[in-house]
Amino acid sequence: MLGLTFLGTGTSNGIPVIGCRCRTCTSVDPRDRRTRSSAVLHLGEHNVLIDTAPELRLQAIATGLSHIEAVLFTHAHADHVAGFDDLRQFNYLAQAPLPIYADPETARELRVRYSYAFSEPLPFYGGKPDLRLHEFDGPFHLLGYEIVPIPVDHGRWTVYGFRCGPIAYVTDAKTVPARSIELLRGVNVLVLNALRDRPHPTHLSLAEALTIIEQVCPERAYLTHVSHEVMHADWSAKLPPGVQLAYDGLQIWV
Repeated sequence: MLGLTFLGTGTSNGIPVIGCRCRTCTSVDPRDRRTRSSAVLHLGEHNVLIDTAPELRLQAIATGLSHIEAVLFTHAHADHVAGFDDLRQFNYLAQAPLPIYADPETARELRVRYSYAFSEPLPFYGGKPDLRLHEFDGPFHLLGYEIVPIPVDHGRWTVYGFRCGPIAYVTDAKTVPARSIELLRGVNVLVLNALRDRPHPTHLSLAEALTIIEQVCPERAYLTHVSHEVMHADWSAKLPPGVQLAYDGLQIWV
Protein backbone atom coordinates (compact mmCIF):
# COMPACT_ATOMS: atom_id res chain seq x y z
CA MET A 1 0.00 0.00 0.00
CA LEU A 2 1.23 3.49 -0.86
CA GLY A 3 0.53 6.55 1.24
CA LEU A 4 1.71 9.96 2.28
CA THR A 5 1.91 11.81 5.60
CA PHE A 6 2.06 15.59 5.45
CA LEU A 7 4.63 16.57 8.07
CA GLY A 8 4.40 20.27 7.20
CA THR A 9 2.17 22.20 4.78
CA GLY A 10 3.28 25.81 5.23
CA THR A 11 5.36 28.17 3.18
CA SER A 12 8.84 29.49 4.04
CA ASN A 13 7.80 31.64 7.05
CA GLY A 14 5.70 28.94 8.67
CA ILE A 15 2.40 29.74 10.37
CA PRO A 16 1.98 31.55 12.70
CA VAL A 17 4.37 34.05 11.17
CA ILE A 18 6.65 35.85 13.61
CA GLY A 19 5.05 39.10 14.73
CA CYS A 20 1.84 38.64 12.71
CA ARG A 21 -1.64 39.05 14.19
CA CYS A 22 -3.70 38.21 11.10
CA ARG A 23 -6.78 35.93 11.20
CA THR A 24 -4.81 32.85 10.23
CA CYS A 25 -1.86 33.43 12.54
CA THR A 26 -4.22 33.91 15.51
CA SER A 27 -6.62 31.13 14.50
CA VAL A 28 -7.53 28.46 17.05
CA ASP A 29 -8.10 25.91 14.26
CA PRO A 30 -5.11 23.50 14.50
CA ARG A 31 -5.21 23.08 10.72
CA ASP A 32 -4.08 26.71 10.42
CA ARG A 33 -0.81 25.97 12.22
CA ARG A 34 1.53 25.05 9.37
CA THR A 35 5.16 24.09 9.75
CA ARG A 36 7.47 24.23 6.73
CA SER A 37 6.73 21.77 3.93
CA SER A 38 7.93 18.20 4.25
CA ALA A 39 6.29 14.80 3.88
CA VAL A 40 6.77 11.06 4.28
CA LEU A 41 6.09 8.76 1.35
CA HIS A 42 5.01 5.34 2.61
CA LEU A 43 6.14 2.51 0.34
CA GLY A 44 4.62 -0.56 1.94
CA GLU A 45 6.45 -0.87 5.27
CA HIS A 46 9.11 1.63 4.24
CA ASN A 47 9.19 5.36 4.97
CA VAL A 48 10.85 7.79 2.57
CA LEU A 49 11.23 11.36 3.78
CA ILE A 50 10.69 14.19 1.30
CA ASP A 51 12.78 17.21 2.36
CA THR A 52 14.16 18.09 5.79
CA ALA A 53 12.13 21.10 6.90
CA PRO A 54 13.45 23.31 9.75
CA GLU A 55 10.91 21.73 12.14
CA LEU A 56 11.80 18.12 11.20
CA ARG A 57 12.43 17.07 14.80
CA LEU A 58 9.09 18.46 15.97
CA GLN A 59 7.28 17.04 12.93
CA ALA A 60 8.68 13.57 13.58
CA ILE A 61 7.67 13.70 17.24
CA ALA A 62 4.17 14.96 16.38
CA THR A 63 3.52 12.15 13.89
CA GLY A 64 5.40 9.34 15.66
CA LEU A 65 7.96 9.03 12.86
CA SER A 66 10.82 6.88 14.17
CA HIS A 67 12.33 5.28 11.09
CA ILE A 68 13.07 6.29 7.53
CA GLU A 69 14.84 4.30 4.85
CA ALA A 70 15.77 7.16 2.49
CA VAL A 71 15.37 10.90 1.84
CA LEU A 72 14.32 12.65 -1.37
CA PHE A 73 15.19 16.33 -1.81
CA THR A 74 13.09 18.59 -3.99
CA HIS A 75 15.57 21.49 -3.95
CA ALA A 76 17.96 23.30 -1.61
CA HIS A 77 15.96 26.30 -0.38
CA ALA A 78 16.32 26.73 3.39
CA ASP A 79 12.70 25.93 4.23
CA HIS A 80 13.19 22.50 2.63
CA VAL A 81 16.63 21.55 3.95
CA ALA A 82 17.33 23.43 7.21
CA GLY A 83 16.41 20.41 9.36
CA PHE A 84 19.20 18.42 7.70
CA ASP A 85 21.15 17.76 10.91
CA ASP A 86 18.16 15.99 12.47
CA LEU A 87 18.81 13.10 10.10
CA ARG A 88 21.52 11.93 12.50
CA GLN A 89 18.89 10.68 14.95
CA PHE A 90 17.50 8.38 12.27
CA ASN A 91 21.05 7.06 11.79
CA TYR A 92 21.21 6.39 15.51
CA LEU A 93 17.85 4.61 15.61
CA ALA A 94 18.70 2.44 12.59
CA GLN A 95 22.41 2.02 13.43
CA ALA A 96 23.04 2.37 9.72
CA PRO A 97 23.89 4.99 7.10
CA LEU A 98 21.01 6.65 5.25
CA PRO A 99 20.72 7.03 1.46
CA ILE A 100 19.62 10.45 0.21
CA TYR A 101 18.68 11.42 -3.35
CA ALA A 102 18.98 14.81 -5.04
CA ASP A 103 19.50 16.33 -8.47
CA PRO A 104 23.10 17.44 -9.20
CA GLU A 105 22.53 21.13 -8.32
CA THR A 106 20.86 20.33 -5.01
CA ALA A 107 23.56 17.77 -4.25
CA ARG A 108 26.25 20.44 -4.74
CA GLU A 109 24.42 22.80 -2.38
CA LEU A 110 24.07 20.12 0.29
CA ARG A 111 27.75 19.22 0.11
CA VAL A 112 28.71 22.89 0.63
CA ARG A 113 26.25 23.77 3.41
CA TYR A 114 26.58 20.50 5.31
CA SER A 115 30.12 19.50 4.43
CA TYR A 116 30.65 17.92 7.86
CA ALA A 117 28.00 15.32 7.03
CA PHE A 118 29.99 14.13 4.02
CA SER A 119 33.42 14.09 5.65
CA GLU A 120 35.06 11.13 7.38
CA PRO A 121 32.32 9.14 9.16
CA LEU A 122 32.38 8.90 12.93
CA PRO A 123 32.98 5.48 14.55
CA PHE A 124 29.42 5.56 15.94
CA TYR A 125 25.98 6.60 14.70
CA GLY A 126 24.16 9.72 15.85
CA GLY A 127 26.99 12.21 16.25
CA LYS A 128 26.38 13.64 12.79
CA PRO A 129 24.39 12.62 9.72
CA ASP A 130 25.89 9.52 8.11
CA LEU A 131 24.66 9.67 4.53
CA ARG A 132 25.11 8.10 1.13
CA LEU A 133 24.33 10.79 -1.46
CA HIS A 134 22.94 9.65 -4.82
CA GLU A 135 22.43 12.08 -7.70
CA PHE A 136 19.54 11.45 -10.09
CA ASP A 137 19.06 12.69 -13.64
CA GLY A 138 15.94 10.68 -14.42
CA PRO A 139 13.80 7.87 -12.96
CA PHE A 140 15.46 5.57 -10.44
CA HIS A 141 14.52 2.60 -8.28
CA LEU A 142 14.22 2.76 -4.52
CA LEU A 143 13.12 -0.02 -2.17
CA GLY A 144 11.58 -1.92 -5.07
CA TYR A 145 9.62 1.05 -6.44
CA GLU A 146 10.27 3.35 -9.38
CA ILE A 147 10.63 7.01 -8.44
CA VAL A 148 10.04 9.48 -11.29
CA PRO A 149 11.42 13.00 -10.73
CA ILE A 150 9.06 15.72 -11.99
CA PRO A 151 10.89 18.96 -12.95
CA VAL A 152 8.96 22.20 -12.36
CA ASP A 153 9.93 25.85 -12.58
CA HIS A 154 10.35 27.91 -9.39
CA GLY A 155 11.73 31.32 -10.34
CA ARG A 156 15.34 30.77 -11.39
CA TRP A 157 15.36 27.31 -9.82
CA THR A 158 14.33 23.93 -11.13
CA VAL A 159 12.53 22.04 -8.38
CA TYR A 160 11.77 18.32 -8.52
CA GLY A 161 8.51 16.74 -7.50
CA PHE A 162 8.32 12.95 -7.31
CA ARG A 163 5.91 10.37 -8.65
CA CYS A 164 5.67 6.83 -7.35
CA GLY A 165 3.03 4.87 -9.22
CA PRO A 166 -0.39 6.41 -8.49
CA ILE A 167 0.81 9.20 -6.19
CA ALA A 168 2.74 12.38 -6.98
CA TYR A 169 4.10 15.15 -4.74
CA VAL A 170 4.96 18.52 -6.31
CA THR A 171 5.91 21.60 -4.33
CA ASP A 172 7.29 25.10 -4.99
CA ALA A 173 6.17 25.21 -8.62
CA LYS A 174 5.32 28.38 -10.48
CA THR A 175 4.86 26.60 -13.79
CA VAL A 176 4.63 22.92 -14.66
CA PRO A 177 6.06 22.32 -18.16
CA ALA A 178 4.10 20.26 -20.67
CA ARG A 179 6.58 17.38 -20.40
CA SER A 180 5.98 17.25 -16.64
CA ILE A 181 2.21 17.33 -17.08
CA GLU A 182 2.64 14.19 -19.18
CA LEU A 183 4.72 12.56 -16.44
CA LEU A 184 1.86 13.25 -14.01
CA ARG A 185 -0.97 11.91 -16.11
CA GLY A 186 -2.71 8.86 -14.67
CA VAL A 187 -1.96 9.56 -11.00
CA ASN A 188 -4.73 8.89 -8.52
CA VAL A 189 -3.41 11.42 -6.01
CA LEU A 190 -1.68 14.69 -6.86
CA VAL A 191 -0.16 16.91 -4.18
CA LEU A 192 0.49 20.41 -5.48
CA ASN A 193 1.55 23.73 -3.98
CA ALA A 194 -0.88 26.66 -3.89
CA LEU A 195 0.49 29.66 -2.03
CA ARG A 196 -2.52 32.01 -1.89
CA ASP A 197 -5.32 33.55 -3.96
CA ARG A 198 -3.19 36.41 -5.30
CA PRO A 199 -0.58 35.72 -8.00
CA HIS A 200 3.02 35.29 -6.85
CA PRO A 201 6.18 35.51 -9.01
CA THR A 202 7.61 32.11 -8.01
CA HIS A 203 4.70 30.05 -6.60
CA LEU A 204 1.38 28.85 -7.94
CA SER A 205 -1.73 30.73 -6.88
CA LEU A 206 -4.91 28.81 -6.17
CA ALA A 207 -6.32 29.49 -9.64
CA GLU A 208 -3.07 28.40 -11.31
CA ALA A 209 -2.93 25.22 -9.22
CA LEU A 210 -6.53 24.34 -10.08
CA THR A 211 -5.74 24.77 -13.78
CA ILE A 212 -2.91 22.23 -13.50
CA ILE A 213 -5.13 19.85 -11.56
CA GLU A 214 -7.69 20.06 -14.37
CA GLN A 215 -4.96 19.18 -16.89
CA VAL A 216 -3.68 16.20 -14.91
CA CYS A 217 -7.16 14.95 -13.86
CA PRO A 218 -6.25 13.01 -10.69
CA GLU A 219 -8.95 11.32 -8.67
CA ARG A 220 -7.89 13.39 -5.66
CA ALA A 221 -5.73 16.49 -5.24
CA TYR A 222 -4.27 18.03 -2.10
CA LEU A 223 -2.89 21.56 -1.81
CA THR A 224 0.23 22.29 0.25
CA HIS A 225 2.93 24.96 0.78
CA VAL A 226 0.20 27.42 1.77
CA SER A 227 0.72 30.92 3.22
CA HIS A 228 -0.91 32.74 6.12
CA GLU A 229 -3.18 34.54 3.66
CA VAL A 230 -5.24 31.34 3.64
CA MET A 231 -7.50 30.07 6.42
CA HIS A 232 -8.21 26.36 6.19
CA ALA A 233 -11.95 26.74 6.66
CA ASP A 234 -12.22 29.50 4.03
CA TRP A 235 -10.56 27.51 1.24
CA SER A 236 -12.23 24.24 2.25
CA ALA A 237 -15.62 25.89 1.68
CA LYS A 238 -14.81 26.88 -1.90
CA LEU A 239 -12.56 24.18 -3.32
CA PRO A 240 -14.05 22.05 -6.13
CA PRO A 241 -14.95 18.38 -5.58
CA GLY A 242 -11.92 16.14 -5.31
CA VAL A 243 -9.60 18.95 -4.16
CA GLN A 244 -8.68 19.41 -0.50
CA LEU A 245 -6.42 21.67 1.49
CA ALA A 246 -3.83 19.53 3.28
CA TYR A 247 -2.81 20.14 6.89
CA ASP A 248 0.05 19.08 9.12
CA GLY A 249 -0.33 15.44 10.17
CA LEU A 250 -2.82 14.47 7.46
CA GLN A 251 -2.35 10.92 6.14
CA ILE A 252 -3.63 9.69 2.80
CA TRP A 253 -3.53 6.22 1.25
CA VAL A 254 -3.87 4.90 -2.28
